[in-house]
Amino acid sequence: MPKRSPDHPEDARARRVTPSLASPAPDTPTPLLGGLSPAQFMKKYWQKKPLLIRQAIPGIEAPLSRDELFALADQDDVESRLITHFRKRWALEQGPFAPDELPTPKTRQWTLLVQGADLHDDRARALLERFRFAPDARLDDLMISYASDGGGVGPHFDSYDVFLLQVHGKRRWRIGAQRDLSLQEGLPLKILANFEPEEEWVLEPGDMLYLPPHIAHDGVAEGECMTCSIGFRSPSTTELTSQFLYWLAERGTDAAASQNAGNPTLYRDPDQPAVAHPAQLPPALVERVSAVLAKVRWSDADVSSFVGSWLSEPKSNVVFDAPEKPLDEARFVARAAKNGITLDRRTILLYDARSYYLNGERCLLKEVRKWLPALADNRFLDGKRFVTLSHDSCVTALLHEWYCAGWIRLGVLA
Repeated sequence: MPKRSPDHPEDARARRVTPSLASPAPDTPTPLLGGLSPAQFMKKYWQKKPLLIRQAIPGIEAPLSRDELFALADQDDVESRLITHFRKRWALEQGPFAPDELPTPKTRQWTLLVQGADLHDDRARALLERFRFAPDARLDDLMISYASDGGGVGPHFDSYDVFLLQVHGKRRWRIGAQRDLSLQEGLPLKILANFEPEEEWVLEPGDMLYLPPHIAHDGVAEGECMTCSIGFRSPSTTELTSQFLYWLAERGTDAAASQNAGNPTLYRDPDQPAVAHPAQLPPALVERVSAVLAKVRWSDADVSSFVGSWLSEPKSNVVFDAPEKPLDEARFVARAAKNGITLDRRTILLYDARSYYLNGERCLLKEVRKWLPALADNRFLDGKRFVTLSHDSCVTALLHEWYCAGWIRLGVLA
């Protein structure tokens, strides 16, 4: 379960998500994708090839100012990194960073990376909302990179899809679809040993570059600059396999347990002879374990439950801020009927045909099928829609419980 903090007041700044800040409809052309519709972009570019988009978001401003970003990097629950390239030597430090621990903006060749800015600021979350034309199950976070003149993290590649959106100043990008992804040895960063750039551009505020996985790239600030990186989850097959098997074991869903109603059969070897070499692994034991494992079975429903639960689990540093003085259920219902409700920016709500998955918890969709998909897809329910639900005491009790946990907020975000 994610951590909760009851000591923080309710955020009263919630407003509506306006269409200009929401993700575009699948078949609607949008400047965000260079005039392509999300459907066209996903078919032609997603996981296939890079795309440079000039003025994807005209007139954009950085979601956080430089001082606000520095203050965020000083918090214990924020993941931040400082990368420097002083005297041609790469160095990496992990945050948090007190204000006097960062170089001055006038010092050249340093970069501050603040991961998961969308978890800590509604403006960053609103910017991330524009990219929900890809499934929420794949959407990871919004990282903000501040760099002084000449700052960067070296030529590298990512194992996931990323949109690199320039929000302040200029950054020169060089990219290449090279096959040689070997890294320099002895460095604190994963920097390519033999970077071979093929294309080069300077991005200004509003410009954006999409890169699929394993495209080599190097971005260098030309003067002070800020870049927002919208990244997507791309777990390895090893991670998926290990997490799924752990999930199965944790729930006791192996074949032996299910056949014996929760009383799994113990390992037995009545024919084991006495041994002269006690440290030798018995072949019969290996055969028996192999036979047991071969009987383990799972269904598509098991996989769906695992994926939904795992991908909706908030990151380990997430703390939900419960209302300091929560309203009782009757007053909560009255306020929600007037102002609507919004998912907290840290809340992850997914669903499939059978269940919904809220912050790592799975529940059957049957009782909430009429309204939960709308809340999950839009991340808010307006007052009028809430009124239609308020006649069901089970629904209002459930939503009041989510409100008290800090998972939803009164009002709707702008």
